[in-house]
Amino acid sequence: MEFLTVFTPAYNRAHTLPRTYESLCAQDCKEFVWLIIDDGSTDDTAPLVRKWQSRNNGFEIRYIYKENGGMHTAHNTAYQNIDTELNVCIDSDDKMAPGAVSKIKAAWAKVKDQGYAGLIALDADFSGHIIGKGFPVGMRETTLTGYYATGGYGDKKLIYRTDIINSVPPYPVFPGEKYVGLVYKYTLVDQKYSLSVLNEIVCEVEYQADGSSNTMWKQYLRNPRGFAFLRKTAMQYPVSKKRLIRDCIHYCSSSQIAHNSRYIQESPRKVLTVLCTPFGWLLTYIVKKKAQEKQL
Repeated sequence: MEFLTVFTPAYNRAHTLPRTYESLCAQDCKEFVWLIIDDGSTDDTAPLVRKWQSRNNGFEIRYIYKENGGMHTAHNTAYQNIDTELNVCIDSDDKMAPGAVSKIKAAWAKVKDQGYAGLIALDADFSGHIIGKGFPVGMRETTLTGYYATGGYGDKKLIYRTDIINSVPPYPVFPGEKYVGLVYKYTLVDQKYSLSVLNEIVCEVEYQADGSSNTMWKQYLRNPRGFAFLRKTAMQYPVSKKRLIRDCIHYCSSSQIAHNSRYIQESPRKVLTVLCTPFGWLLTYIVKKKAQEKQL
């Protein structure tokens, strides 16, 4: 019986999606559903998935097509359609690590009755090198924000209980924008629950030249309300004074780019926002300059 949904948001990734598919076919445990959320692709994603659905893969493949709205809207659609106990996102240019489903199943069986929101595990590159920093020796539980606040860095793989990830609000949608950081929901979950540490590689990643990580300066300009919303949330749950100031400066900058004249009144840290406003204008200048350089 399926205990896990592996969901994959995809936008024009027919050229990389096969390696995700092949990595799932290679799993020794097939007790999962693969849910593909097609975020408005115009390439051959749909016929490719239909071909895979016609095969006896050992696991069910579900496919949902939606209008292009950005990664966060694909996650919203996924969470609305998941019916397994756990879920994990494997991006359309990544691979599920060998034996990952078995490792998740075994780890969850040991802790599922202990009130955790799920598991936090490791990402690695295609050569097997851990992305960022691993978990400290002896760490058995953490939150995502707590891990980063104590010196951790680099992407980690989050395997959530579906009921808990759906207990917090969905990602907001701002007309004309296509980005809200996925960390929004994770931050809200962190306020009530911890994650059990699975010190194993469950995903192999490759960052694409056109991925959001490599186009962030342009994203700041194209999606200012989404970024302001994310920074506003971070200011409500600060992990340190240094990070609070940084988030406030970014909040000021994104609000200025969005031409929101009420950003001080709407801030959860009004005095700090007034003090950070000049630095926000400086950051806005830097963002525009960096985005312009990326176009050259």
